[in-house]
Amino acid sequence: MKNVHKFDVVLVGGGVMGCATAYYLLNYDPKIHIAIFEKDMSYERNSTVLSDGNIRLQFNLKENILISKYGLEMLKTFSEDMTVGDWNPMIDFRQQGNLFLSDIENVDNARSSLYLQNQLECQVKWMTPEEIATTFPLIDPAQIAGGTFGKLDGTMDPQAVLMGYKNKAIDWGAEMIQSEVTQVLHSNGEVTGVHLKDATRIQSKVVLNCAGAWGAKLALTAGVDLPVEPVMRNVYIIETHVKPDNIYPLTVFPTGLYIIHEHGNRFLISKSFEEDPIGFDFIWNRRKFEDHLWPEVIEYIPSFDRLKVVGGWAGLYAVNRFDGNALLGEWPDLRGFYLANGFSGHGFQQCHAVGRYLAELILGLEHSIDLTIFSPDRILDNKPVFEGYRKLV
Repeated sequence: MKNVHKFDVVLVGGGVMGCATAYYLLNYDPKIHIAIFEKDMSYERNSTVLSDGNIRLQFNLKENILISKYGLEMLKTFSEDMTVGDWNPMIDFRQQGNLFLSDIENVDNARSSLYLQNQLECQVKWMTPEEIATTFPLIDPAQIAGGTFGKLDGTMDPQAVLMGYKNKAIDWGAEMIQSEVTQVLHSNGEVTGVHLKDATRIQSKVVLNCAGAWGAKLALTAGVDLPVEPVMRNVYIIETHVKPDNIYPLTVFPTGLYIIHEHGNRFLISKSFEEDPIGFDFIWNRRKFEDHLWPEVIEYIPSFDRLKVVGGWAGLYAVNRFDGNALLGEWPDLRGFYLANGFSGHGFQQCHAVGRYLAELILGLEHSIDLTIFSPDRILDNKPVFEGYRKLV
């Protein structure tokens, strides 16, 4: 690190949210002096890299839909936009679609969401059980009442997206520093900087907490108690004895379980459980698949009664227990302390619009998309903003 310990903006967390925000800050103001602090440059336990890399338009809140619409626009030219020298990120974006299946109990909710999505020109359609069975014959139509299919939704390489934003931000002048921030410093209701594990003090009037699953822990050092918990989720890689003729969409079942068709007879499977461990535990639990997920999968896809678990991993969600949506913006009682926390599993797909929004907030610019609905003020006002039933994956 240079012998400069003063920055215009300090970003705590070098994942995709921090790097995207740095990119947009420099895009708006090339002279701004930015430091991004990341404690582990290997990203071994980073939630960006351990995510499923999905983006979808199928949300219930208008603002979440608009966030995804911008993300899809950004992805069209992402590799070209993030080119640095002879290098550009190959994100391998597959728009195989997302299919949200519904049971009888929740058909009205699904159709209400579909109406809003179509009002916003999202190209999402309703599929009957018969249409689903014809198009995706592995799925047992007897278990569902229909589903919504968004053909623009899809998956990509999350690490490539992270590297795209990171390398471009560095090329434009951001300083990426490997060090752990142990405390947010403040005085008289204003941020003054951060303290590093090696005892270095960094001066800044703006600190953005984009530390992912570690965000609530960091906020506490500033006296801010966020309703966000690190929750472990297991992902399983399976190979089946059946091989579909076509690529299946990311499919979310009424129970919240979801599968992603990788290729051939290989799939990813996961589900969040109420009893998932809270804390920084990365011990992958194969037994949970055998005891809980496999019986559930067979209910909807009977031919998966024969399969082999060939791998998997454990990662962390930063779950907002208040309402399940992101906390974006300046903490009302601490000037200069900005939050990008509590995405509850959909932070990766929201990095493009949220990074731009945070940059606009910090620089005092007009909002491209008004996301004040996600302001952390709502915690103090006790006004939660719920996304909807079984939509946060």
